[in-house]
Amino acid sequence: MRPQSLGRILLEKGKDYFRDMMNGPAAFKLIGDVRGKHVLDLSCGEGSNARILAGKGAIVVGVDFSEKMIELARKMEKQERLSIEYHVADATELKMFGNGRFDVVTCFMALMDIERFENAISEAARVLKKDGRFVFSVTHPCFETGAKANGKPVAEWKYAEEKDAAEAEKTAVLEVHDYFAQTKCEVSWTMKRLAKPFKTTSFHRTLTDYFRALHRSDLLIVRLMEPKPTRMGIAKHAGLAKHTRIPHSLIVETMKK
Repeated sequence: MRPQSLGRILLEKGKDYFRDMMNGPAAFKLIGDVRGKHVLDLSCGEGSNARILAGKGAIVVGVDFSEKMIELARKMEKQERLSIEYHVADATELKMFGNGRFDVVTCFMALMDIERFENAISEAARVLKKDGRFVFSVTHPCFETGAKANGKPVAEWKYAEEKDAAEAEKTAVLEVHDYFAQTKCEVSWTMKRLAKPFKTTSFHRTLTDYFRALHRSDLLIVRLMEPKPTRMGIAKHAGLAKHTRIPHSLIVETMKK
């Protein structure tokens, strides 16, 4: 199961607060004004972010390899009529689009789940106009704890033995075993807000891996952001509070030479 499926499960319950109250607001602030811009949303899932972009005045195309997710996106399009065009396609092979078609390409919290990520970045660059922007978000490679290399976690949190759970979390230390390991990992989703637990596949990579791929595709890094949760998010969901101190994700804005 891909992360888009996770997004759909949480969307149905209205509980994707990491997206709605941290990663999403920060990403859209970075993307800025898209009125009249041609935007491609890679790994669009059921189209939640594509609809936000269209609501901001963009001319949006969404792509996802999951037929089920595109089916759901098209169903929503029939209801909301935002003129969004959807395609079932792999982000690493965008053959239906010519060179230099888009002003902006986005990829929200999905690039770390794409095995051939260099190809996805290369294709994003190809379909961008000159001076066009590729904006993507990923889980922060420096603070990932789900990945394993040689049977050991790439990194793991060590908590002090405190009676108060909140105090224990404040004194947590990240123990890094092998940040430079490039590894495929299975992520278990077991939080209570899900109807049932399930697993996804992700890939731990370093910042160097991502930035090297961007450089090879002539994409210049313009801005970086490590988003923090909104005040409303912290007030509603105590679990977000630690991300005012510990980054959860990384948002990167690039521009095509």
